[in-house]
Amino acid sequence: MVKLGISIVNFNSGDYLKKCLESLIKVKNEAEFEVWIVDNNSTDNSMEQLMVILDKFPNHKVILNQENIGFGKAQNQILKEIKTDLILILNPDSEVLSGTIQDMVDFMEKNQDVGAASCKIEKADGSLDIASHRGFPTPWASFKYYFLKDDSLYHLTDRNMNEIHEVDAIVGAFFLSRKSVLEKVNYFDEDYFLYAEDIDLCYKIKEAGYKVMYVPTVKVIHHKGVSSGLKKHSQEITTASKESREKAFNSFYETMKIFYRKHLANKYPFFVNWLVYLGINLKWWLARRKMQV
Repeated sequence: MVKLGISIVNFNSGDYLKKCLESLIKVKNEAEFEVWIVDNNSTDNSMEQLMVILDKFPNHKVILNQENIGFGKAQNQILKEIKTDLILILNPDSEVLSGTIQDMVDFMEKNQDVGAASCKIEKADGSLDIASHRGFPTPWASFKYYFLKDDSLYHLTDRNMNEIHEVDAIVGAFFLSRKSVLEKVNYFDEDYFLYAEDIDLCYKIKEAGYKVMYVPTVKVIHHKGVSSGLKKHSQEITTASKESREKAFNSFYETMKIFYRKHLANKYPFFVNWLVYLGINLKWWLARRKMQV
């Protein structure tokens, strides 16, 4: 019986999609799973790479979009169709290591109060992808992070990173959840084109009464930013066009405003909200010089 659906949204991930799928082949004995892939009208060779390797997966489905409709909307195309109890949202630039699928599935089956969980996510250089271990970006957390260089609330860096514990949000690079939970919170919010949709989803999951957990006993490798080319390390490896990089860059800051407006603005007085939006616009303007986030 298939017990896990794996959902991958691809956009110009090139060889990294192939590496991702090859890593899943190596661990296919850890759980019976099906692989769903939706492509957002890639212009690189990733679809050719996909077709070469898909025969290794007896259970798979591919959706080819005629335009880039964004991450959350494309994910929802898959998530609403998957019937398995457990669903893993996986980025195409992630590589799953041995033991991760089995341990994470076991963790979710033993902890029914958990709505979403992620393993330890490392970047290619072996460092922790700190975005996978998040606090919600409240005004105070953001102020401490950006102006006081205190990351204890924004990325919860005062926690023991080697122990299993609850967090506010995990990242979409490896996001294990339940079909019943995703249905209850109405999947990804499609107002987000790219970025912050995973934080938004975690917010809704916690509001629904479930835990979001960080499980560092197993890990994946996340090459991070391949599709957008906005990270310093990814600018040399991305195949993103100037137009798609520009759209991703603007989305990065637009989604900050969307999340704040939807979930936090009604908790603070007008002058605090005004300062938050001013701060986002200032960071947006300063970052444009390098087109990095």
